Amino acid sequence: MTLWALASRSIWPKGDVLLHAAIAGCLIHGVYLSALFWAVHHGLPAGMSGLVAGLQPMLTTLIAAILLGERASGRQWAGLLIGFIGVAMVVWPKFSAGSGVDPKSLAAAFVAVLAISTGTVWQKRFGTAGDLKAGTAVQYIAAAILTAVCAFAFETRVMIWSPSLIFALVWLTLAISIGGAILALLVMIREGAMSKVASLFYLVPGTAAIMAYLIFGETLSAIQIAGMVVTTLGVALTTLRRA
Repeated sequence: MTLWALASRSIWPKGDVLLHAAIAGCLIHGVYLSALFWAVHHGLPAGMSGLVAGLQPMLTTLIAAILLGERASGRQWAGLLIGFIGVAMVVWPKFSAGSGVDPKSLAAAFVAVLAISTGTVWQKRFGTAGDLKAGTAVQYIAAAILTAVCAFAFETRVMIWSPSLIFALVWLTLAISIGGAILALLVMIREGAMSKVASLFYLVPGTAAIMAYLIFGETLSAIQIAGMVVTTLGVALTTLRRA
């Protein structure tokens, strides 16, 4: 992203714009991913992490109401609630009977959700000015510094390379970061209401379940399929305008 911004001769942010881009990057990328990966690494079940992540759209809407003055309508709140129910249905098969949850890993997951919720609102409030590519590059650089500090402090600092790790890094870098997913998110934050943008996160568990079915041969249960339908309905209620 930095090379892209340099090649396109983007105007780099300065002063407060630079500071706000760094803060948003640390929250959206650094704290969110570090806390979530730490929680999963320390035993947080996939179902529980998906359910906690499902709180993000509602939490974002609340923070946006407090900091931005954006008021979601009753229909949008109903859509957010229905979407959360759909997410719970999708991740339900991931819960294993009798599996314990470490309070520390659960707390880390909540920190992750709070970070990305606050970060997206921060981006909406302070990060809409300036060049998008340069601002995103600043976010990545700030997040990389924060993540490196956390990795040095809390990890073993030993990298065990494997084909799956390399594939994951390439996918996260090219498809998610540079390929457009994060850029699309930032554009939507710049252009749309936070409740509408945040509700799209409800589609992540269902999409992941479909990809696992297609790529890894995992089964899709009836409750998961029904949950995808419910989630789609919730997102539609939140995002679509009344005729």
